Amino acid sequence: MKKENIPNILTIIRFILIPFIFMSVIFHHYLIGLVIFTISAITDILDGYIARKYNYITDIGKLIDPLADKLTQIFLLLALSILNILPWWILAIVFVKECVMVISASFLYKRKDVVVYSKWYGKMATTLFYLAIIFSLIINQFNIALPFRIDLYLYYLAILATIFSLIMYAIKFKFKNQN
Repeated sequence: MKKENIPNILTIIRFILIPFIFMSVIFHHYLIGLVIFTISAITDILDGYIARKYNYITDIGKLIDPLADKLTQIFLLLALSILNILPWWILAIVFVKECVMVISASFLYKRKDVVVYSKWYGKMATTLFYLAIIFSLIINQFNIALPFRIDLYLYYLAILATIFSLIMYAIKFKFKNQN
């Protein structure tokens, strides 16, 4: 195995973990889901760190890393929606946004002069969703009764960040296509 492939191997591990996270949550094993989700997040941090520190950044890595993030996020949101922990409309907005992003990224990727990668506003939306998911899993694992659903408010913030990031990516996409 080449050292240069370590970040992409870590990303592939994240893809492999997705069904385990999903099934853990679906079967109400929230703590197990949270542990596997945490392992997935650690591999995400590690692959980015290794790729940047040792200059192992590849075009395929730039594509599959955010895809692993989005699939993890969507499958977790799907599981929480199936269990009625999360309103379906939140999953629908995220799914539509991600479909638009994948189609747009595919279009841009075909142009040889454009490299598609995540921006801070997309990472902010993902981070807010991950925080909300963590709160949902903890609240449901331990049956924590709160005067208000902090996880739901975090989802609302994440949706606002998602809409903001979609607008920002659309502006960037329009700008790139004018050049």
